[in-house]
Amino acid sequence: MSAMTGLRLLPWSDPDGKPCYLASDDAHSPLSRRADAIEAVQMSMGVELLRHARALLAAPKADARELRYLADRLCEALRDVLRVAESRGARLPPCDEGDGPVPGGGGCD
Repeated sequence: MSAMTGLRLLPWSDPDGKPCYLASDDAHSPLSRRADAIEAVQMSMGVELLRHARALLAAPKADARELRYLADRLCEALRDVLRVAESRGARLPPCDEGDGPVPGGGGCD
């Protein structure tokens, strides 16, 4: 949950492309678990797409059509990953000034 808005940015948008939010204090609600699962799929798809992109870019005979298709998919994956990062960042607990590093790589520097 975002400390500022009390809303969780979901990993999908509405049919008009507008962001969707969840208002719930239950991180284990069915919709929260569904959002977590979709975020995991989006992240793994990004990893696979990056692997494919490296292979295609190394292929000397890749044509403009293939590269354009790749660029479109990379843009989609980047959009999804940025949405996941924004959502997860908004749910980090706020840091007080003077907080040191959090063991395990938490959100405070």
